[in-house]
Amino acid sequence: MATPSATASAYGARDHARAQEGGEVEAMPTVPASDWPTPPVGVAAEDVVWAETVAGGGYTHKVLARGTELRLTDVTGDACAHLLLHAAGRPWERLNVADTVKVLWNAYLGEGHLLLSDQGRVLASVVEDTSGRHDALTGTSTLVRNTARYGDGTPQSASPAGRELFKLAALKNGLTPRDLPPSVSFFQGVRIADDGTTRFTGSAGPGTTVTLRAEQDVTVLVANVPHPLDPRPEYTCGPLQVLAYRARPTAPVDALWNATPEARRAFLNTVDHLTARGLA
Repeated sequence: MATPSATASAYGARDHARAQEGGEVEAMPTVPASDWPTPPVGVAAEDVVWAETVAGGGYTHKVLARGTELRLTDVTGDACAHLLLHAAGRPWERLNVADTVKVLWNAYLGEGHLLLSDQGRVLASVVEDTSGRHDALTGTSTLVRNTARYGDGTPQSASPAGRELFKLAALKNGLTPRDLPPSVSFFQGVRIADDGTTRFTGSAGPGTTVTLRAEQDVTVLVANVPHPLDPRPEYTCGPLQVLAYRARPTAPVDALWNATPEARRAFLNTVDHLTARGLA
């Protein structure tokens, strides 16, 4: 750390700032993303478009092209990736958790699940999952809850709430709090017990991954914060690895397209919309 005298002038501050170039910390984006040292098997380095490690209590965001695959990795077993999706440039079409659950007759996210908008269209599909511990029912943490539980929930605190971080990510994409619907979360699961109560199942352990495929151009918002039902008294959240790379959207010949009548209709709705706009 520089001494106060070293940065007392504009020149000193400039020299100190420039000396940081090339330095790395544990959680930061890799720019350009193609410099990420370990792309997924079969993915060329030049096809990696987003590479970042998000610290616990951090957030990130990116606009991804249709067909891009997004791989999330729970590095230590303590990440919880709360996720929102918006159709890029059309924020009124966004993730609808209720339709994601009810249209597909399944409350538990996993491989083969589709993340739907309220237009009956697919925003993203889950193409791989080694965790199985996810949640489409509870949503993320709030300022009031975190303040009551940890003493603070503001974005700059040691225990930021997911909703507050989503507000920041939204702002950087021209969105407002009214554009933030309930979110889904990955890597910290819940199940509904026979008596109707929500049971927290926690993590499947370190190194598990979830891969999503963008079926439209989408704005992705991610808040990596503890699950609201996590019983641990301390604010506990580990790093989340985020990688995105060029691939292709789901096609009619793919098993996922025809997995269920509901899936087939959702994909048809999506392609019909994109075709009318000259995008498919």
